[in-house]
Amino acid sequence: MFKKNQKNIILDSIADGVFTVGMDFRITSINRAAAEILGIEEEEAIGKLCFEIFHTSICEHSCALKETMSTGRNIINKTVYVVNSNGEKVPITVSTALLRDEKGEIIGGVETFRDISTLEALRKEIESGYTLEDIVSRSRHFKELFAIMPDIAISDSTVLIEGASGTGKELVARGIHNLSSRKGKPLVAINCAAVPDNLLESELFGYRAGAFTDARKDKPGKITLAEKGTLFLDEIGEVSPAIQAKLLRFIQEREYEPLGGTHPLKADIRIIAATNKNLIHEVKNGNFREDLYYRINVINVKLPTLSARREDIPLLINHFIKKFNNLKGRNIEGVTDEVMNLLMDYGFPGNVRELENIIEHAFVLCRDVYIGINHLPHHLRTAEAILDENLTLDEIERIYIQRALDKFNGNRSKAAESLGIDPSTLWRKMKKFTLD
Repeated sequence: MFKKNQKNIILDSIADGVFTVGMDFRITSINRAAAEILGIEEEEAIGKLCFEIFHTSICEHSCALKETMSTGRNIINKTVYVVNSNGEKVPITVSTALLRDEKGEIIGGVETFRDISTLEALRKEIESGYTLEDIVSRSRHFKELFAIMPDIAISDSTVLIEGASGTGKELVARGIHNLSSRKGKPLVAINCAAVPDNLLESELFGYRAGAFTDARKDKPGKITLAEKGTLFLDEIGEVSPAIQAKLLRFIQEREYEPLGGTHPLKADIRIIAATNKNLIHEVKNGNFREDLYYRINVINVKLPTLSARREDIPLLINHFIKKFNNLKGRNIEGVTDEVMNLLMDYGFPGNVRELENIIEHAFVLCRDVYIGINHLPHHLRTAEAILDENLTLDEIERIYIQRALDKFNGNRSKAAESLGIDPSTLWRKMKKFTLD
């Protein structure tokens, strides 16, 4: 058996900080490494309440020691920040355990922690390679895109970005613009699906006074506003055949004529188009002009769904938490393990945009340091509950189909797309489960 001073020598010889508390959470011992990390003298800590000395990001809401002493469960390597005596935030990992006497009776708790400042600096340096402009990813697909984006930007050629809704098409378009020689000029975006067809032409090309009723003065279109810059045509697959013909002439000639105009105008702009449709299929089905497709598809960029790059989910969660901390003046550290596991298993029909909305929703409800299950949107909390129930596969399938139909207000095509099945398959399953 070690003598008391021998135990102290051993504790002082290790690099990890260690301190113990009694049942009243007052510090009963502390080693040299702990005192150095906290920037205090060892004598200062003895007899003090642990939160008076150990100022971490979890002390107020989710104290690791309190959790261990109330549940008996050890906590292993939880990453938090501690504020030292100089007011500096030091990243550490925390582990806790119960403290027992010779008879096995619980007499308090012990906490060990390790300064991970060097590891955190290395992590940030590595993660800096996962971003380009505002795009965040560590996936192979995006690494390849990051490598060629500067070359795409310099080329000034027309780009077609293909990807499902919410995959970041506008972010990629903005990144290409910001890396190009046109970055000092405007990036003008228009969502072709959001503008009625009878207005889209005037929105794009502008009009002259008197071109139609209420046209009392000239109005420049998006093309004019993008002069010397970039025009981003989002959801180009939704435009009508008549507008497709006018766009084709404009892209070929780089000339356009405002409504009511008498002579064509020249345009010096770069064009980036985007679509959530498979345009080559639209061409084969006669819904999109083949000549226009090949005009806009000079450089093709395909963006994967979030479910196809799940390794990015933790990175994106941290990115959005930092974003909303800055926007809302909050100090949320992260998500619980339960939330991370749930989000890693979730299908994300809305892709990155849906993940961002989930985190923003959590920020509204969360008053803790970590986002928990109870802070998530209802449909995710329901999904977690379903996993905990003893349901048959048919019952689970019925619940998910009903939820998809509810989410898209009964639109079978969109519900089928979110579930990853064919609309005809969805129809058969609706009949099977007698769903309206």
